[in-house]
Amino acid sequence: MNFDFFKYRNQLRPEKGRLLISEPFLNDPNFERTVVLLCEHNQDGSFGFVLNKQSIVKINDVLADLSVDSEAFIGGPVQQDTIHYLHRIVELPEAIPIADSIYWGGDFEALQSGLDIGTIQEEDVRFFLGYSGWGAGQLEEEIKEDSWIVCDYISSELLFDITPDQMWRKALSNMGGRFSIYSNYPIDPNLN
Repeated sequence: MNFDFFKYRNQLRPEKGRLLISEPFLNDPNFERTVVLLCEHNQDGSFGFVLNKQSIVKINDVLADLSVDSEAFIGGPVQQDTIHYLHRIVELPEAIPIADSIYWGGDFEALQSGLDIGTIQEEDVRFFLGYSGWGAGQLEEEIKEDSWIVCDYISSELLFDITPDQMWRKALSNMGGRFSIYSNYPIDPNLN
């Protein structure tokens, strides 16, 4: 058997606005079958949010003043006592552009007001408890070890319209070629 087929040989380097897709058999409970949106990557390290790992906590249980009934997502294992949000609201003041039509943070009072009066829709915002972070050189090392597949195709539809349980598969499938094959790998190959 040619084991080179299973090497991802990433041609893309990690950078802000790119996705990290966990390899099919990554044995890490924090990142198994996850899709991470990188929000920053530089010589000091990297950080982003796991896009497809829902928590059991409703966001209005954490932020009682916020009229949002959806589940919060687990952004990663770092500082899970912090709340962050990604959205597709172009006009939200102070929001930081991450990728095409995807923004991080912004004026929280403007967000809250827009949600209250209905000018901002709940499905256009995702809230995250914690984040994913890597120290200097750590992410590059994990990519060399084939823990991550780097993808430069991110869309607001993937983030906001695809269900979390389908996102990992869809992200790989969008890459085409052999990555589409990876998207169909069973979680445990011994069960095949």
